[in-house]
Amino acid sequence: MVSSEKTMNALVYRGPLKMVVEEVEKPRIMVATDAIVKITSSAICGSDLHMYEGRTNVETGKIFGHEILGVIEQAGDAITQLKVGDRVVLPFNISCGCCFNCSRGITAACLITNPEGIGAAYGYAGMGPYQGGQTEYVRVPYAEFNCLKLPGKPGDNFEDDFVMLADIFPTAYHAAELAHVQTGMSVAIYGAGPVGLLTALSCQLKGAGEIYVIDDVPERLELASQFGAIPIDFSQGSPVEQIHDIRKNNRLLREGMRPGEEKMKGVMCGIDAVGYQCCNIKHSTEEKPTQVIDHLAELVNPTGHIGIIGVFTTQDPGGKDPHAKKGEYVIPWGALWEKGISVGTGQCPVKKYNYQLRDAIVAGRAKPGKIVSHRISIAEAPEAYAKFDKQDDGYTKIILKP
Repeated sequence: MVSSEKTMNALVYRGPLKMVVEEVEKPRIMVATDAIVKITSSAICGSDLHMYEGRTNVETGKIFGHEILGVIEQAGDAITQLKVGDRVVLPFNISCGCCFNCSRGITAACLITNPEGIGAAYGYAGMGPYQGGQTEYVRVPYAEFNCLKLPGKPGDNFEDDFVMLADIFPTAYHAAELAHVQTGMSVAIYGAGPVGLLTALSCQLKGAGEIYVIDDVPERLELASQFGAIPIDFSQGSPVEQIHDIRKNNRLLREGMRPGEEKMKGVMCGIDAVGYQCCNIKHSTEEKPTQVIDHLAELVNPTGHIGIIGVFTTQDPGGKDPHAKKGEYVIPWGALWEKGISVGTGQCPVKKYNYQLRDAIVAGRAKPGKIVSHRISIAEAPEAYAKFDKQDDGYTKIILKP
């Protein structure tokens, strides 16, 4: 499909499991604080699969894609600190920068940009009227606040790394923050998808001592080991028991314990990087949204911390019962309360972290683009969605190249 001066090619949602490449109108500047970005890389996120499968209230005709890297093509008259030609990455949060929440750094909960709720994003269910970046161009509201300027040129060695700054690298770092990961801490991360893998990287950056990553996909567990984590294959038995056994058999850990400290046989930090479509570990063809929190309530030590970064939603048309359809679940509050475990949740405020993580990439301290498995055209994207959804052929992280 060939676009014109006024149109562009875009990947459009046309119902569950149906993505179609269509010719659509190019975005234009609506107000003086807008910019138009020509996209050089965008990504398919694991959270896009919730919409793709029909497990949200997203409307047909939506252009997905909230991980966007590109170059400013046009800038509104109010923009003075950025110019045409600047290379930028866009936080998936669309934020005004001035409201009560934004002024406190909580840009994921902007009160202005979503007329129907709190917090806005590109191309996502319930996150405002904004089209996403699985296309050629995108309109950026409040561009001077939302664009992170980058060094280099499109297509250079930083391209894959920089697109991770739009969402999953800051989101992964936020997961480590929610779980209070600190130097020397022990951490268990459920899920070796892109966010789980970059959470392992983030825990490394924060100086964690032991990092365990739980999954059952061999390619993903191998990537986890490349990020310095200990892979735990839940198809080989209870991950809780596997981690307990590893720590129990660690002579150096045992020798450093005073009497009574053997009760701290689990980890201090636990992270759910899976979300509400988690499988039942005992019956992997079934869903069990609380599987991870159930395990973490057992695995995390007394006085430890849990970060839940995997997506949960209040509207799930595919939920197995009326409560699940509204995001209501039974969780082990008694165990969490008795053990004094803190629980942190919610979307990442990307701007809180993206400057520092950009500089870690430029300094060579972080290489998040290592997880990219496929680079494809928009025309190939419908097939890639299907394969990613089935975890086929090593599909870990997909980058679209318009």
